[in-house]
Amino acid sequence: MSTLTVWRFPTVEGAENALDLLRQLQKQQLISIADAAYVTWPEGRKKPKTKDLGALTGAGALGGAFWGLLFGLIFLVPLLGAAVGAAIGAVTGSLSHVGIDEGFIETVRAQVTPGTSALFVMSEGTVLDRVIEPFKETGAALLSTNLSDEEEARLRGAFAEIPHPHPR
Repeated sequence: MSTLTVWRFPTVEGAENALDLLRQLQKQQLISIADAAYVTWPEGRKKPKTKDLGALTGAGALGGAFWGLLFGLIFLVPLLGAAVGAAIGAVTGSLSHVGIDEGFIETVRAQVTPGTSALFVMSEGTVLDRVIEPFKETGAALLSTNLSDEEEARLRGAFAEIPHPHPR
């Protein structure tokens, strides 16, 4: 089973500063990172900055398309207005089939605000009990959702980066 874990930090630098901790936990085999990204939201900005961490995980299981869609649903939909929001509602509904429901999106939207940051980690076989304490020491708060094997397969099928053939 995969877990999409979101760690919210009370500072703009918190998520980026926690990358070393994430790497350490992976080396200790307490977490197996399939993909990751982070968000920083400086005070006074209308929207956050996002960074896909494919370099941390190799190619990344889901890639930039997934993170772009997820971050768009969380952070941009409220800025786009009702007409666009209604059209995007259909996409949100389709993500609920892979374990990322409106409640999860609303929770992240409400807690990741200007002056904060968040680390998003798609992991497999995580020993969550052993990972929670080191992250809490950084001031992070945990938001997470578990994905069943079936939901994970649908998510990977929808967003996995497909190698493009090179033209001859």
